[in-house]
Amino acid sequence: MNGAGNDFIIINNLTEHLSPDAFPALARTLCHRHLSIGADGLMAVLPSGSSCDFKMLYYNSDGSQGEMCGNGARCICRYGYENHLTGEEQRIETASGIVTGQRIDRQNYRIRLTDPTTIELNRTLTAGGTDYACSYIELGNPGLPHLAVPIGALAGRTMEQLRPLGAALRSHPDLPKGANVNFYQITGPDQVQELTFERGVEDFTYACGTGTGAMVLALTLKGLVSGEDVQVSVPGGLLRVTVDRDCSAVRNLYLTGPTNIVCRGTVTDETLFSPEGGKN
Repeated sequence: MNGAGNDFIIINNLTEHLSPDAFPALARTLCHRHLSIGADGLMAVLPSGSSCDFKMLYYNSDGSQGEMCGNGARCICRYGYENHLTGEEQRIETASGIVTGQRIDRQNYRIRLTDPTTIELNRTLTAGGTDYACSYIELGNPGLPHLAVPIGALAGRTMEQLRPLGAALRSHPDLPKGANVNFYQITGPDQVQELTFERGVEDFTYACGTGTGAMVLALTLKGLVSGEDVQVSVPGGLLRVTVDRDCSAVRNLYLTGPTNIVCRGTVTDETLFSPEGGKN
């Protein structure tokens, strides 16, 4: 599946019964775009240990486990609905907290992202001898870290031009957990263009749902956008974010966007099997 170009492999572990220890290697193998299926990440559906409909485990393409993924959560909400695991409203257990979802129509889903746990609206990081003003936000607990970095004339910049800066900020020594780096430019009233360099993928992706939510949250708190149905253009399409506030307190952070079921099938990747025919 993909959500605005952020693509994922989904395994229904309610029926496969794989050991979670196998997921990192599966993610590294199956997400390789040249040698296997190819994806930004791998998600597994497991029984929930709480009152949720099911549990979502997320692994980046490098095999590292992610706290949460916004576009992945939208996709897995649709997966749960269409596979009769839940109704038109979904409650998903994730590593960083409970995510609730809502079916808008066949392809569009809206989720409530996990709450912000760290908000630093004005932070300066130095990379390549240049100071960059940015915002740092973590969503959920444990927090999923994001930088929101303004870039002038973003539409005229290529991924190749911005990749060195994205890599430097993603692994900045002042950020113990690293961060997803969300470059942005405000293009009109409640309209923003965004390009995200994601940790775990270690490159640009077509979309980052939690990054988009964190970036719009920062802009809303700074008074640069209204926070009401802010439209964010990403390489994979259009995402919408609404920040529900009670004065300065953030009550809800909503992400809405498209999902796409690309294919269903059986994995036959021979690198997952030993020469004797048993699983590695």
